[in-house]
Amino acid sequence: MKRATAVNCFDLVVVGSGPGGQKAAICAAKLGKRVAIVERQKELVGGVCLHTGTIPSKTMREAILHLTGFRQREVYGEQYRSRKSITMDDLRHKLQHVSRREWDVIQDQFDRNGVETIVGEASFADTHTVEVLTPEGPVHLAADKVLLAPGTKPARPKHIPFDGRTVFDSDEFLDLDRIPRSMIVVGGGVIGVEYGLMMATLGVRVTIIDGRDRLLDFCDREIVDSLVYNARSMGVTFRLGENVADVRRVGLNAAAVELESGKRLLGETVLFSVGRQGDTEFLNLEAAGLAPDTRGRIVVGEGFQTEVPHIYAVGDIVGFPALASASMEQGRQAVCHAFGVPARDMGEIPYGLFTVPEISSIGKSEQQLTADHAPYEVGVARFSEIARGQIAGDETGLLKILFHRETRQLLGVHAIGESATEIIHIGQAVMAFGGTLDYFRDTVFNYPTMAEAFKVAALDGLNKLAAYDVTAGCGWGDAELADVAAFAV
Repeated sequence: MKRATAVNCFDLVVVGSGPGGQKAAICAAKLGKRVAIVERQKELVGGVCLHTGTIPSKTMREAILHLTGFRQREVYGEQYRSRKSITMDDLRHKLQHVSRREWDVIQDQFDRNGVETIVGEASFADTHTVEVLTPEGPVHLAADKVLLAPGTKPARPKHIPFDGRTVFDSDEFLDLDRIPRSMIVVGGGVIGVEYGLMMATLGVRVTIIDGRDRLLDFCDREIVDSLVYNARSMGVTFRLGENVADVRRVGLNAAAVELESGKRLLGETVLFSVGRQGDTEFLNLEAAGLAPDTRGRIVVGEGFQTEVPHIYAVGDIVGFPALASASMEQGRQAVCHAFGVPARDMGEIPYGLFTVPEISSIGKSEQQLTADHAPYEVGVARFSEIARGQIAGDETGLLKILFHRETRQLLGVHAIGESATEIIHIGQAVMAFGGTLDYFRDTVFNYPTMAEAFKVAALDGLNKLAAYDVTAGCGWGDAELADVAAFAV
């Protein structure tokens, strides 16, 4: 293997400092390996997750909920809201503080673990050498192993007239100079729905367009239906099963979206959010023997190993699920595989969507269990029944537990509403250890908390099982069975 100068030889070179790259670099350093991590600019350490994606969007969401009094809307109504006085600068104020603190934490972690940070544009010179164009000139890094975690960027079709002000992508959203009066969201995926509902919470007239007949088809249908109901109550219009034919600017402060069906929609702004593209354009993957797909993604196998055995890839660049949380564990598992360290499979991955209201899930949905012909039952807790739900002002949230009717083993947990992305981990832990519905029945939860919803949902499910037990082999007629069924529901 051709080596550069000794000072530039590493056991592992990581390209990209987002969640996957961070955890990979730190894991390798803790294994005693010499590690370098490459990022385009020092200010961008932390990747898309920290600067334009996960952290900024969730921080902005929290600022919107606080400034609009959304959580207490049922109690204080319009008296608590001052939506018209909120500005983009108000929303960015908290964002800058959080991003800076997170940046400091990441830098400190790299320093404490001896990870060398190299700033510049990375590309392969050959399969074992990464060239970095730094401000001081090119630097060559020779690596036994290479891990790619460059992340993704918004897809920007050439025919869309992006200007960063009237027509913009999700990365440009944070730089808007004002809160618009109306916004058309092209693309009903996770990012489009999250940003669309944030704006609707501010009183913006939002229209979401998507070519599919259903939103977020990887989520439980009842949860998505509840999300759509909440969105419509905030004035959001959905145009599903509609494809966009053209987008064009109209004057200085408006845009028109033409649909293939012949409809024409006018809005002050357009958020174009139709997929993301792997950020591999400048990596010169061909020199490493790799070929990305049409979306710039890299195919990986066991342990996130590419077709070139010493090169690994993690995070959004490998496709679904494209979650920051999953990327972190992918980075750790890839390093363990690369250096022969046993690692336990990550198991079921929870999904968290920071919509308004937020939704989260783990395990199978009712649609999947129905397709599998699984004998399942459902236990439901509505947040309006939970004391903490009342305190939080959540009248529409719910948590549902799907469990095997015979073994009572948990098969899936789905939630929408306040703290959904937090409490889902209780279900995750019980599922990971093969727990049953009985655990929630027999466990004492702090009161009042949102976690108590698990106990309420479990008791609801057990009531339904009790109805089955009562009617089994009893010889009752239809009228008597109908009475029991009504009681169980």
